[in-house]
Amino acid sequence: MKARIHAVFLSVAVAAMMGLSGAVHAEQVTIVGPVTNIVLAKDGKSAEATLKDNKTGASVKIHITDDLTLDKFKDKRIQVGDEIRTRFEKNDNNLSKSFKKTAGC
Repeated sequence: MKARIHAVFLSVAVAAMMGLSGAVHAEQVTIVGPVTNIVLAKDGKSAEATLKDNKTGASVKIHITDDLTLDKFKDKRIQVGDEIRTRFEKNDNNLSKSFKKTAGC
């Protein structure tokens, strides 16, 4: 009986570790560059912005879901041509954690 409980506990622990392993491997990346494109979703709950990385020159698509940034897109406080500093999890959809203009005031 004790061995069976130990085996169940061990299998639950292994399953939990495997479930968390995807989140642990997501690499956080910060880039700075101008916005080249903004596409708001029809429902207004997400957007996809494309930035040109100043260091590499590569275009990077960033998926944005936070309400503050979405409001800035809607009222044109952030628009194409603005220089942005963004931090995101590098994966299939590059989910934004921070999306801010580099200029002060």
